[in-house]
Amino acid sequence: MQISPSKRRLSAGVELAGERLADVRVWAPACRRVEFVVDGGVSSELARDSDGTFEGTVSGVEAGTRYWFRLDGDRLRPDPVSRFQPDGPHGPSAIVDPTRFAWTDQGWRGVNPRGQVLYEMHVGTFTREGTWAAAAEQLAELADLGITVIEMMPVGDFAGRFGWGYDGVNLYAPTRLYGTPDDLRAFVNRAHAIGIGVILDVVYNHLGPDGNYLEEFSPDYFTDKYKNDWGRAINFEGSAQARAYFVENAGYWIGEFHFDGLRFDATQDVKDGSRQHVLATMSLRAREAAGAKQIYLTAENEPQETRLVRSITEGGYGIDALWNDDYHHTAVVALTGRREAYYTDYTGSVQELISCAKYGYLYQGQWYAWQKQRRGTAAFDLPAQAFISYIENHDQVANSAFGRRLHQVSSPGRYRAISALTLLGPATPLLFQGQEFGSSAPFLFFADHREQLREPIRKGRLEFLSQFVSLLDPAVVSALPSPVDSSTFERCKLDLAERERHAETYAMHRDLLHLRQAHQAISQPSRIDGAVLRTNAMILRYFSDTEHLLLVINLGCDLDLSPAPEPLLAPPGPGEWSLLWSSESIAYGGQGTAPLTTDGEWTIQGETALLLHSAVAEGHGTA
Repeated sequence: MQISPSKRRLSAGVELAGERLADVRVWAPACRRVEFVVDGGVSSELARDSDGTFEGTVSGVEAGTRYWFRLDGDRLRPDPVSRFQPDGPHGPSAIVDPTRFAWTDQGWRGVNPRGQVLYEMHVGTFTREGTWAAAAEQLAELADLGITVIEMMPVGDFAGRFGWGYDGVNLYAPTRLYGTPDDLRAFVNRAHAIGIGVILDVVYNHLGPDGNYLEEFSPDYFTDKYKNDWGRAINFEGSAQARAYFVENAGYWIGEFHFDGLRFDATQDVKDGSRQHVLATMSLRAREAAGAKQIYLTAENEPQETRLVRSITEGGYGIDALWNDDYHHTAVVALTGRREAYYTDYTGSVQELISCAKYGYLYQGQWYAWQKQRRGTAAFDLPAQAFISYIENHDQVANSAFGRRLHQVSSPGRYRAISALTLLGPATPLLFQGQEFGSSAPFLFFADHREQLREPIRKGRLEFLSQFVSLLDPAVVSALPSPVDSSTFERCKLDLAERERHAETYAMHRDLLHLRQAHQAISQPSRIDGAVLRTNAMILRYFSDTEHLLLVINLGCDLDLSPAPEPLLAPPGPGEWSLLWSSESIAYGGQGTAPLTTDGEWTIQGETALLLHSAVAEGHGTA
């Protein structure tokens, strides 16, 4: 008895079809013969159809049964659509019953793109245990902090004992390194129970170099038509079956694991000349899988192509938000003063920070000297929530000599001020794990691979970092941590006890996020404006019918605002400004805040952020 195509959850793979029965389907046009082989047991030959799909019904199997596909009678390979690889990519696949988990999130309605706070998590280093179960125990603490959405780094299984997850080769199999598939389901279920959404970082631009057996089933999974930064490009336009493999994956994580959305990695290398770009097709499939639940789709796109966040009916891809590297780069220059490599085209000026707040991307088609070409596309009409702002993420922390956090390489006052701008700015903020308590753990590049790949990985990392001239210092080169050494991975694990030891930093981030939640004018702005006050000082003003907020950022020395011919400084109507928050509070490690006097000369302390509030009197609403 075979499951009809309409009853199958996926178009390929092994799915239970009754008592100790399974329906088996695998697309393998490169093979003349394919057998289903129970690990250490019997085999069953599958029937081939005209498009190279092999299928059949097998008996004597159940959830947990380990199996292989024997290709052309001479080699055993795991299932390309394996839902679990208990021994990793080179081992047998395991049958999974995705209906067995007892979900309790039936009342969860999903994630709205507006008003969110993201938290990027690498499960393997977030806790000492490095498991979904251990991470789930921390979700209540994250909810109390003010996090609303976890952005989980990729979990498709990959070779080795540790890695970032971007070299996944089993795209349907949550990595065994963090637990079982049901452990992942339990994490998402627990997150929903306490009001946190979870989105998954997915990699559809390449597959990893170790354990990728897809080409043995069909060479049509890949193409040489396009160049790719990390390996062979995926063949999205030349094969309907290859395209479906990835499109179905986008819906799979939503449907079977209740993820609340996806973050598409490095979309500039998802190359497709089809009438409808595959990213648009994936967006549609993911939303279809969600049913009535609202999901949140985000993307990384290095050339800053804003069509990704335009509607599909307008020729866009239907994604909700884009990572904003422009904001990161200018903020890092403001914090550190360093302008090497891809920071070259930024000065860290307060005008750049204002422009990010008002317009999202800084580069919307101007010449970009670092790349010797124009960068970006128009974004003036996009809402603030179409951009995700951050000062740390996995890439940017690791793209330094020793993976140091920004609080370790900037002054305390500037760090607090820029943190306030990031978390109170109009774009959707993202924190990288440990940032909220000033983690002392670095985040380095680490990847465990077989011996033949280790030296190329080490050399490749050195070559990448060589774009930063300071990292060519022989003393630095000799001290760089090896990405293939297990000690590098272990050093990156967070010490969650630092929440208490670094209580001042933790309190600052918590208070900022609570302020964001308490004031809709910040989290869901209807109008903002900004102005440069002096060379290193700026303001952002938030307008609403009930209140106006003024965020004052001074990255320079003490500033006396006299004269002050800037209308954005004026309170609404007859109201006055009152101080809501100061980065110089002693609760955050500051030195105290001078009294705020707006009658006469304003004085703004150096390297300080202030949030001022004024209620709107009747008849003096939003301008």
